[in-house]
Amino acid sequence: MTPEGKKLLNIVILGFAFMFMFTAFQTCGNIEQTVLISFNGTDFHGTGYTSMAIIYGVFSASNLISPSVVTVIGPQLSMFFSGLLYSAYIAMFIYPFTWTFYTASVLVGIGAAVLWTAQGNVLATNSSETTIGRNSGIFWALLQFSLFFGNLYIYCAWRGHDHITDKDRKTVFISLTVISLVGCFLFFLIRKPESEPSSSSDVTESLLQTESDDSSASSSSSHSGLCSQALDAFVNSCKLFVTKEMLLLSICIAYTGLELTFYSGVYGTSIGAMTRFGTDAKGLIGLSGICIGAGEILGGGVFGMMNKCTRFGRNPVVLLGLITHYLAFYLIFLNIAEDAPVAPEAGTDLQAFITPSVGVALLCSFLLGLGDSCFNTQLLSIIGFMFKDNSAPAFAVFKFIQSIMAAIAFFYSNYFLLHWQLLILVVSGFLGTVTFFGAEWVAEAKRRNSDYDSI
Repeated sequence: MTPEGKKLLNIVILGFAFMFMFTAFQTCGNIEQTVLISFNGTDFHGTGYTSMAIIYGVFSASNLISPSVVTVIGPQLSMFFSGLLYSAYIAMFIYPFTWTFYTASVLVGIGAAVLWTAQGNVLATNSSETTIGRNSGIFWALLQFSLFFGNLYIYCAWRGHDHITDKDRKTVFISLTVISLVGCFLFFLIRKPESEPSSSSDVTESLLQTESDDSSASSSSSHSGLCSQALDAFVNSCKLFVTKEMLLLSICIAYTGLELTFYSGVYGTSIGAMTRFGTDAKGLIGLSGICIGAGEILGGGVFGMMNKCTRFGRNPVVLLGLITHYLAFYLIFLNIAEDAPVAPEAGTDLQAFITPSVGVALLCSFLLGLGDSCFNTQLLSIIGFMFKDNSAPAFAVFKFIQSIMAAIAFFYSNYFLLHWQLLILVVSGFLGTVTFFGAEWVAEAKRRNSDYDSI
């Protein structure tokens, strides 16, 4: 197999590993608020929104150290051990206690920072300027297949249920834990990409350098080197955070954190609370997740795998994402009751501005997924291109901004009615799109300068 083929295989394996892990975790996040509302009693008091706020808050803070961790132990082991923390969080729901619930939330926040930093490093090191768009799309499409399988099971198992029983909960979360562990072990199939020296002198120099490193290595010097690498990674993250390019991208990244909270937690809970959808409202949570996944996969395939963003630029794709989201927000405003995100287990009898329609609700799920894929595939592509030489710190900053905004959104989701949450999304989406345009113009100028220098 050619070196390029091996790199592509690494991307595919990475995508399948994340698909298994997030089949479990995204399904868990989509249903946990509904599960916990049914489970809350004298021995347990917790909310899914609060747990997610903790996860993303810790996730954000941990991004300051995650590049150091990835540098020291490598991306493969970083993803494996992080995946185990994800599996532990999911397993906690089999026999939940309040203290284990929130402790696991903290641990998975730490693991998430390391996991996504390592993922960004693997994606960048296995891509070139010409393949970063394609590889981002392949990874994103495979990742979002995770929304199909778990949510399909939820729809079939919970259809017609008004209350989630202990048996329902245990069956679901045992299955999800096993699926998550399968994804963890798939990371060991990823191989380090081969470097191809450009000349025989490069080969000789590389071999001499290797021999020199082997002969001079000692325990103390290796420990010193690891500490130095970890410190350098942390310093690079801080420096990248204040660069012009990252500051321009930060508003768009922040928007993806806010809408991540909305489509992955708030919207599904809102659909499940709509008693006017009938006795199938709980089962519709799973069907909504499937429609979100369909939108994510379509967007990842069209704008990533077909690599159209390279020919036409990234700005039209991001603009399409904004228009798609605005249409979804408008229809949700008309279709879903304003108190649905904070309704009790019995649900809400309120009606929005039109007679609630299941078809409109599922169309909005699809539009949310399609728009999210437009934003995220282009962010992965532009960051992978602009910061290829500092990929781990760059993706750590990306996840730092995204996760802190997701934490804030999950926190206010406990209190804000639906129309206020939609207003926040509308304003931040517009600002994020405008600043992304500026970052794309900077990237295009950088590409032109690079082409000129190579002449």
